[in-house]
Amino acid sequence: MAGKIRGLRWFIIGLIGLATVINYIDRNALAVMWPAVSKDIGADKADYALLVTAFMVAYAVGQSLFGRVLDVIGTRMGFVASIFFWSVSIAAHALVRSLGLLGFLRVTLGLSEAGNWPGAVKANAAWFPPAERALAQGIFNSGAAIGAIISAPLVALLYEAIGWRATFLLIGVLGILWLVPWLFLYRGEPGAHPWLSEAERAHIAGEGEAGPLQPIAGYAPGMGQLLRHRETWAILVSRFFLDPVWWLFVSWLPIYLAETFGFDVKQIGLFAWVPFVGAMLGSLLGGWASGMLIRRGWSALRARQAIITIGGVIMLPALLLTAMAATPLYAVLLIAVVLFGFQIAINNIQTLPGDYFAGGTVGSLAGIGGTAAVAGTLITTWLVPVMTVDGYGPIFALSAAIVPLGVLAIWLLGGRTAPVASPSTPIIEEAGL
Repeated sequence: MAGKIRGLRWFIIGLIGLATVINYIDRNALAVMWPAVSKDIGADKADYALLVTAFMVAYAVGQSLFGRVLDVIGTRMGFVASIFFWSVSIAAHALVRSLGLLGFLRVTLGLSEAGNWPGAVKANAAWFPPAERALAQGIFNSGAAIGAIISAPLVALLYEAIGWRATFLLIGVLGILWLVPWLFLYRGEPGAHPWLSEAERAHIAGEGEAGPLQPIAGYAPGMGQLLRHRETWAILVSRFFLDPVWWLFVSWLPIYLAETFGFDVKQIGLFAWVPFVGAMLGSLLGGWASGMLIRRGWSALRARQAIITIGGVIMLPALLLTAMAATPLYAVLLIAVVLFGFQIAINNIQTLPGDYFAGGTVGSLAGIGGTAAVAGTLITTWLVPVMTVDGYGPIFALSAAIVPLGVLAIWLLGGRTAPVASPSTPIIEEAGL
């Protein structure tokens, strides 16, 4: 193919967003079909919590592992490795006859699916200037919401038509098919891609931008040095406290609907997608809002902090009201508000590795940030069976209590207006707020 592709960076992030849709269809399928799967293999709610734990531990390891792998072998082949292995893992769920095999496959799925997030953050930092990164991250993150929206009705429909085993096999094919356009389109990084125009290459590099849009390039510390920076810990601590809110609903929403309102697989399919519409809108709005502030003269980091705070303010009261929800419609609408606020915040937190640091550090920091997120999520996973004996109100209240801690971490540990400079380089503060 000769010539250039106009707006190539948007095609790249759109394709990564599509991968995220597939990622969430695959990971959510078990939760949607759990009433049927658990009956066939003789499992219960405690077993489900164990499976979620196995997935999340593997996911934590996979975040850090793939963060480093992507920095070593590059974005193109890093995505290939991640998506190929997670697709094989979810397809193999069709073979499950015991809890032990299901647990093993949840581990391999979690390990491989984890590569999608550091890969997306790394691609975002490489392909977009700072003013566009949060919007690009929003497009990518909306893929998680769209996947969750699609997965409940799609999986329920497939289950009704062909059963849970054939459903797992069929959705496993989606990721393999995705590899075809990815390998065709992603021919290299922006500096070497043959289809990228010189005008777009200059735009990505930030040429012609001034003030707050111009990062300090070149500081990419190793892991030991990276962990000495407060900015690193701002990301780790905020994700430790905020991500459990997202995972509470991703992992437990179908079970919550089944236990609280007596839903079966078909009814779960009718209701469980609604909250993720809010998540999709939050992803796009959060990215647009911080970019708008940057274009108005705010520094990139101050804009991120302001929008993260707004996201937290939206989440907190909605979580408290969800604890008292008496009808399924009221519950899913409130959860939609929670996830709307969550995505506004997390969309901007996930751009921070590329705002603070440069080059080979971005994937690694995104990876360990994901590991910190999983560490916090594991605690809530273990608490759910204990705290929901008499209803889900207590776990929703706990989730509300930890939201302010995640927001404060960004202000107290990451409260700067310029990217992190090398210790040997004088710090140049950005212009703006």
